[in-house]
Amino acid sequence: MTNRPADDQRHKAPKKPAGNLFVVSAPSGAGKTTICRHVRDRIPELFYSVSFTTRAPRAGEIDGVDYHFISEDTFEKKIRAGKWAEWARVHGNYYGTAAATIEQGIASGQDILLDIDVQGTIQLLNKFPDAITVFIMPASFDVLRQRLESRGTDSPEVIAKRLHNARQEMDRKDLYQHHIVNDILQEAIAELTGIIQYYRGRPVVT
Repeated sequence: MTNRPADDQRHKAPKKPAGNLFVVSAPSGAGKTTICRHVRDRIPELFYSVSFTTRAPRAGEIDGVDYHFISEDTFEKKIRAGKWAEWARVHGNYYGTAAATIEQGIASGQDILLDIDVQGTIQLLNKFPDAITVFIMPASFDVLRQRLESRGTDSPEVIAKRLHNARQEMDRKDLYQHHIVNDILQEAIAELTGIIQYYRGRPVVT
């Protein structure tokens, strides 16, 4: 006689493996957003978690695509309710990642890409210690200054503040498992793509 498993075992769906959480940080102006956008084009199944912010949209930015733009009052209510996986006040504005988005995505086996700052990464690693972390460096500090000035969106005072914060962030780069120098954009894109595909166990397609 063949032993049959109990009904609850026979009908139980196999558990999906947990997804990977990729966290990318860089000083303002180092090209992080551009690199992440190209990587998402190369790996379309990678889920990009759109951050929330209280700053005003820049020219060309779309709500729900580049950021979720919300008021300070709404953001602070979510702080008190414990709704953020990480949050920080940077350059006078709040930025945060919804905890439910990360928890549900990982549990369902979804690989997630996060584009956040160093403060946020430190908080996030307390909750998700298995996250794979990548820090993007500018080719040089002078190049970073030129990129910030060429944007034409910030006052000299704001640029000076961003450069001051950039030095502090670059001093924390050793918190991250992987470092990429954005000297040649296409090479930086390929390097981040390769890191993500390595952890996903997928071949790198160029």
